[in-house]
Amino acid sequence: FLLNDEGLGEIQPQIGRQVVQEHLASLNEFKSPGPDQLHPRVLKELAEVISEPLTIIFESSWRTGEVPEDWRRANVVPIFKKGKKNYPNNYRPVSLTSIPGKILEKIIKEVVCKHLETNADIANSQHGFTKNKSCQTNLISFFDRVTSWVDTGNAVDVAYLDFSKAFDKVPHDLLANKLVKCGRDKTTVRWICNWLSDRTQRVILTNASSSSWKEVTSGVPQGSVLGPVLFNIFINDLDEGLEGTIIKFADDTKLGGIANTPEDRSRIQNVLDRLERWAETNKMKFNRDKCKILHFGRKNGNQRYRMGDAWLDSSTCEKDLGVLVDNKLNMSQQCSTVELSPRGRGGGSFFGGF
Repeated sequence: FLLNDEGLGEIQPQIGRQVVQEHLASLNEFKSPGPDQLHPRVLKELAEVISEPLTIIFESSWRTGEVPEDWRRANVVPIFKKGKKNYPNNYRPVSLTSIPGKILEKIIKEVVCKHLETNADIANSQHGFTKNKSCQTNLISFFDRVTSWVDTGNAVDVAYLDFSKAFDKVPHDLLANKLVKCGRDKTTVRWICNWLSDRTQRVILTNASSSSWKEVTSGVPQGSVLGPVLFNIFINDLDEGLEGTIIKFADDTKLGGIANTPEDRSRIQNVLDRLERWAETNKMKFNRDKCKILHFGRKNGNQRYRMGDAWLDSSTCEKDLGVLVDNKLNMSQQCSTVELSPRGRGGGSFFGGF
C-alpha cells in the first residue's frame, strides 16, 4: 500500500500492470459476462495484452473517483427454485455485473479489508463475510454460551431477528457517513459513493427478452465484490452499547439472554426496543412476522416480547444458518432432517445446510 498525496493518511491500492494481469489470468472462464458482454474467457486469454490499458483505466477511475457507467449496470437473471413457475417469489435473482469492474472492486476491497482488520473496526459479533469466521463459528460461539446458561439451571430466551430486504434497503448517504466514521479516507469514500450512484439494472429472461433499464437508488449491489463488506460496515453499530448477547451473520441476527426474573426479561425487551430504534434511524425495517422467540430451560416462563407495537411469536424450532435448532437443545430435528436427506443417507455432513 502506498501513501496518497491527496491527504495525510490516505492510502491507495497498488494498481499495477502485474497485479491486474494476475487478476485477469485467474478469472473463472465459465462465469457469465455483465451488460458490457466482456467475457472472462476472452479477458483471460488476452491478459498479457490488455493488462496495461486496463491498468490505466483503473488508475484513472481511482484518481478521479469516476466509475464507468458500464460498471454500474447489472443484468438480473431470475433462476427458478421450486414451486409454481408463475410465482415471482419462487425465483432467485442473480445479478451479473462487469468483469473488469469486479477486478477493480477486488483490488479496492483488499485496501478496505486491510484497514478493517488493522483497526478492528468490525465488531466481534459479526461472523458473515469476515476473515476466519463462518456459519459454524457463529453457531458454536452463540450456543456455547446458551447451553452453558441452560446447563446451570437458567431460563434463556433467544430472539431470531429478520430484516426486510436488508441488502436492498441500505441508504447510500448513511453508508457514506459510516465509511467516514470508521476512518475510511476521502479517496476511497469518493470512489465508493460514485460506484453506488446512478446504478441501473434490467431483467434478462432465458428467451433473450429483457426489461427496460431501471434506476437503483438504495442498497449494496447484489453480485458485487464490495457489497458484503460495505454491508458489514453499515450494520456494524447495530449492537453498539447493548446489553445481552448479540451475534450476526451479515443481517441474520440473534439476541440471547438469561430470562429468570422480570428484570432479566425487561432487559431483553429493552434491547429489542433499541434495535427497533436503530432500524428506524437507519431506514431499515424488521420483518416482524419472521422474527421469532425460542424459550430454553425447564423453568422458562415463555415471556412474550414485542418489536414496536407487534408481539413476536414464539417457536419450538428455528432454522439457524441451515441448522434446525429446537427448544430442547438436543438437535434431534436436525439429525432427523440430515438422516432423511439423500446427502445424509450417503454419509454427508451433519451440518447439511452448509
